[in-house]
Amino acid sequence: MTLFALITALLLEQVQPLSSRKHLSVLLSGYVNVFRQRFDAGQQRHGMIAWFLAMLPLIAGAILLYQFLYGLSPILAWAFNVLVLYLTMGFRQFSHYFTDIHQALRDERLDEARRLLSAWLGIPFQEFNSEEVARLSIEQALIASHRYVFGVIVWFVLFGSVGLGGASGALLYRLGQYLRWNMRDEFQEGLPVHTDHAQPEALAEGDWGNGEFGSFARVAFYYLDWLPVRLTALTFAIVGNFEDTIYCWRNQAASWNEQETGILLSSGAGALGVCLGMPILRGGILQERPEIGIGDDADPGFMQSTVGLVWRSVVFWLVLLMLLTFSNFLG
Repeated sequence: MTLFALITALLLEQVQPLSSRKHLSVLLSGYVNVFRQRFDAGQQRHGMIAWFLAMLPLIAGAILLYQFLYGLSPILAWAFNVLVLYLTMGFRQFSHYFTDIHQALRDERLDEARRLLSAWLGIPFQEFNSEEVARLSIEQALIASHRYVFGVIVWFVLFGSVGLGGASGALLYRLGQYLRWNMRDEFQEGLPVHTDHAQPEALAEGDWGNGEFGSFARVAFYYLDWLPVRLTALTFAIVGNFEDTIYCWRNQAASWNEQETGILLSSGAGALGVCLGMPILRGGILQERPEIGIGDDADPGFMQSTVGLVWRSVVFWLVLLMLLTFSNFLG
C-alpha cells in the first residue's frame, strides 16, 4: 500500500499539479505562527511547549483518522495517504523555476534567468553571471528535491512500516519544517548560504532567529532530518558517480557550517562532477562560501544532469520499495 500510494501521488502531481499549494502554505504558516505569538516569552522551554502543542494534535489526529479509515476500508486509508502525500510532497514545488531558468540560460537570456532566480529565492541577483545562476540553481534544486521529495518519503515509509499510517509521517516532516521556518528570520528556506550555528550543540545556545524560544524547533528538525539527509546523499552516490560522491561527502561536507546542507551539496556535486559553493556577490557584499565538488564549472548542461540525477534517485527508491514489498509478501 505504501508503494502504490507513493506512485499515485507522484503521478497525480505530474498530471494535475496542485494550484492552491501557496494557499496551503499560508494556512500552515499561520497555524504555527499562532503558537509563536502566544508562547514566545524568550525561553527555550516555552518554545518546546509550543512545538509539542503545535505538532501533537495534528500528528495524533492523522494517526487516528488513518486507523478509523482503515477500519472502514483499506482503500479509504490508502486514499488518505495519497491525499496527504499530494499536499506535502512534490517536484512542482521547485521544478518549474528550475526548468524555466535552464531554458533561459540555454537561450542566452541571462536577464530572464536572473529574474526567475530572484523570483524563486525572493532576493535580487542582478550581479550574477550565467555560471553563478546555474550554480545556485543546481544547489537550490538539490536541497529542494530532498526537502520536498526524499525527506517526506523517508518519514512516510517509516510511519507506514509500523502501522501508524504514512500520512502522519509525511505530516510530521513537513510540519517540522514550518515550525522551524516560522521561528526565525531566514534568507530563504534551503538557500545554501554559509551560515553558522547549525549543529545541535550550537543551536541549543539559541543564537539565531528568535533566541532561546526557537532553539528547540531548530534542533528538533535537525534530528528529524538526520536520517533522510544521509539516505538522500547515499542515493546520489548510488545513481551518480559513487567514488566522487563519497570523496566529496567525506572531505568537503564539514567545510559547510550548516552540516546537513553541506552533506546534500557535496554529495550532489560529487555525483554530478560539478563545482558548487564558492563565494557569491549579493547586494554588493561578497559572501564567503567554501568550494565543494570536483569537476567543471556549472552550466546549463549540468542543470540537465541534475534533473536526471533527481529522477534516477526517485526511481531507485521506488524500485527498492517494490523489492521490499515483494519480499515481505513472499515472507
